[in-house]
Amino acid sequence: MDKKISDKVINRLTLYHCILSDFIDKNIEHISSKQIAELLHIDDSQVRKDINLLNNSGKSRIGYIVKELKISIEKTLGFKKTKKALIIGAGNLGTAIANYGNFTDYGLKILAIFDNDKNKIGKIINGMEIQNMYELSATALKEDIDIAILTVPGKYAQSTADFLVNAHIKYIWNFTPTVLSVPNNVQVWNENLMGNFLQFTYNI
Repeated sequence: MDKKISDKVINRLTLYHCILSDFIDKNIEHISSKQIAELLHIDDSQVRKDINLLNNSGKSRIGYIVKELKISIEKTLGFKKTKKALIIGAGNLGTAIANYGNFTDYGLKILAIFDNDKNKIGKIINGMEIQNMYELSATALKEDIDIAILTVPGKYAQSTADFLVNAHIKYIWNFTPTVLSVPNNVQVWNENLMGNFLQFTYNI
């Protein structure tokens, strides 16, 4: 990515991408900033500003070419550069993530899932056999893993993060309710499910 793009803009661009994918499925060739804005309940000037970061000018009367704009977003956000990932925790959330089929469209390839529960090890989820945690380091090294998706219970989150650091994992996508302590060379993205829920329901 040549330009530094804020997290808020990245979030909006991914939403634009979803809309564009839907338009392609419906064989609609053009889209306007106003159409995108109305679907997301935001100002169309914000949409134009975001799209300007993509160097995709569009045309004043007919809007943007849907397929071209979708490709521009993919290039800018690095969808085509595959990131390899593994899941730690084969509970309900880990299983749901493993079964989600659209990650590959965004450049995320989940290669393995791990747990320390003997009753789960060996079971198959979406074509992947649940492996013992002690196999993680070897798999991460062999497959050159980029990201660990952490879905273990909160009380095990920090000890599991320590294990991941020792396995030389540099990026952790944290779905646990725990704020992790990691070295400066390890990046953590916290997926705050309850925080997002409370933001959504605050005024209900």
